[in-house]
Amino acid sequence: MNLFAIMGEALRALRLNRLRTGLTMLGMIIGVASVVLMLSIGKGVEHNINQSITSMGSNLFIVLPGATSSGGLSFGSGSVKTLTVNDSRAIAELPSVRATAPVITGTVQLSFAANNWSTIVTGTTPDYFSVGGWQLESGSFFSESDLRSAMRVAVIGKETAINLFGNVDPIGKMVRITNRPFVIVGVLEAKGQSLSGRNQDDNVFVPFTTSERQITGNQFPGSVRYMTVQGESADMMEEAEVEINQLLRQRHRIADGIENDFTVRNLTAIADIATGAAKIMSIMLGAIASISLLVGGIGSMNIMLVSVTERTREIGIRMAIGANRQAILTQFLLEALMICILGGLAGVILGISGAWLVSELVDMVIVITLGMVGLAFAFASAIGIFFGYYPARKASLLKPVEALRYE
Repeated sequence: MNLFAIMGEALRALRLNRLRTGLTMLGMIIGVASVVLMLSIGKGVEHNINQSITSMGSNLFIVLPGATSSGGLSFGSGSVKTLTVNDSRAIAELPSVRATAPVITGTVQLSFAANNWSTIVTGTTPDYFSVGGWQLESGSFFSESDLRSAMRVAVIGKETAINLFGNVDPIGKMVRITNRPFVIVGVLEAKGQSLSGRNQDDNVFVPFTTSERQITGNQFPGSVRYMTVQGESADMMEEAEVEINQLLRQRHRIADGIENDFTVRNLTAIADIATGAAKIMSIMLGAIASISLLVGGIGSMNIMLVSVTERTREIGIRMAIGANRQAILTQFLLEALMICILGGLAGVILGISGAWLVSELVDMVIVITLGMVGLAFAFASAIGIFFGYYPARKASLLKPVEALRYE
């Protein structure tokens, strides 16, 4: 049995029936394109979430004040000022904690020359930048000396720098924050959106003491809006959470059986849940798209069955001049496989083009990997073999005499 001769016959049969071949391929093209497009969108969402998680820093906790009750009323997290700078310092001394940073925030108006920009001011300590994994694009962070002296210095986010300064280098420039002059000492590298959707690059950071005394004010001096805490390592996160809770209950003199007046949130656990959800969504999108590929395979089988019926006399003639059942089976199987492979290639190109178009239209990161393309292509080939076998076998089982009599 000459495989190349049989392949030539299969290609000739496909060329002679271009319309039928094209219609058969169409199902595979749409199916493979759907798989590539859906998987690329799912992987893109997963990539965006992972990027947001990485931008937050590693091994993080957020400690929020409130979550207490008084007079039968329950107060949610952040509604009661129960955390202080001294709490933050005490937590930093725990063996399972690497660093902490107290935070107070507010909305301010910034002005430079004729430009104005409204943004969020974050009063914190130098440790905030290391805890959050912030990197500098230029300049430097403010120092412990700036914190102790309540200096009027500021570090700004990338978007704030662009909107306020344009093409001017912000380092060393004087900017007015609520009509007070501040010197810009650093510009942060862009981070993008957080998991909550907040733009992390539109921000201005000043020393905690400066913010408390000169910008946001503080009804309860030393109180903080929240604290960011970095665990010593990923393996010590559970230990750190227990120690933080125990320490704060002790410092706040909370008796046994009484609810905490603070909330400790493990951002690593939240991030893991978000990553898991993204992976599940990616799998679901791929599974949904695979249904269209399966439908395309069924369509291919139906048309191949029609082809066998239409070419019954041809099969009889071939058998009469010496073609055996294996040759007939191989030819029809190769026809189905070629249709699915060619349809798969066209589908991959269409899927990649569609993914690029989606990324341009919605400004979304789309991830396309060789593994993803290979999976779609391999699935298309497997569909061709699986759904092509039955028509091919039916053709090979035809009896030559009956096939020759077929009209």
